[in-house]
Amino acid sequence: MIRSTYLAAPGFEAKLVEELTRRGVTIDQWHGLMALSRDEPFPVAWALDAWTAPVEIPVPSIKAGADALRAMQRNWAAYAVKIFRRMTLIGERLPPVHVRPLVFPAAAPTSHLGGWTLLAPDRMLASPTKTSPFVNGECLFVEDRIGPPSRAYLKLWEALARLRRWPLPGETCLDLGASPGGWTWALAQLGATVTAVDKAPLAPEVAAMPGVTWRQDSAFAMAPEPVDWLFSDVIAYPERLLALVQRWIEAGAAKHIVCTIKFQGETAHEAAEAFAAIPGGQVMHLFHNKHELTFLWESPT
Repeated sequence: MIRSTYLAAPGFEAKLVEELTRRGVTIDQWHGLMALSRDEPFPVAWALDAWTAPVEIPVPSIKAGADALRAMQRNWAAYAVKIFRRMTLIGERLPPVHVRPLVFPAAAPTSHLGGWTLLAPDRMLASPTKTSPFVNGECLFVEDRIGPPSRAYLKLWEALARLRRWPLPGETCLDLGASPGGWTWALAQLGATVTAVDKAPLAPEVAAMPGVTWRQDSAFAMAPEPVDWLFSDVIAYPERLLALVQRWIEAGAAKHIVCTIKFQGETAHEAAEAFAAIPGGQVMHLFHNKHELTFLWESPT
């Protein structure tokens, strides 16, 4: 009996396996990039999406499969691995779920969405609940291919969309490890006041943006200071970044924190678990993350 599923990002199946193994979760089989387990659902960071209430449903016909899904709820997202024609025909009998790239700033969808797939021509796996608000965890945006100096802004957009809030005009932001300025560019676009901290300068077009100040300094040498938002995409060992984040939280200096936990070589699962254990925080592998996780935190006050 399948009780939980975990969808890995392409190329990161091994990281998901490592995390599930650490958690004592058994992987019984793979369905494409989706790990199927007999164990109860467990929150993990390295899954783009997880189905939390999967049920196996007999599918004697295309109509029966669609009727079974419609009887459970309205909105469904298909995960197609095989038996594509039959999945298409079932999907055509379901209410359409329109997937459009987000135009940032925009929050992640709030409408209820389930996931389904065919394990065999006559056997469906469907879950009315899942962890990602996006179809198969894929967060897509209308991209800006001209303004930003790098594509790093996409993971910041995704993090803020998942958080369902972002810096407002006039709010103060500290961007650690800012150069060349992808995140600073995105924050300044929102009208925020941004102090970009890095030993290397910003791209000239970012440095010239209204509300942007560059501070030539080390992120780890700075003492916590009052700020609405603390951001970090700095390259650092996870344990060192953890100490920095804990220092800022303990000082009560930031109201919101968004940072990238980057891994060099082996994945430091212990550090990722320590981030996840911080009250008010969450750790996730975003669609736009590579060998890294994103930490989101909001002050309770």
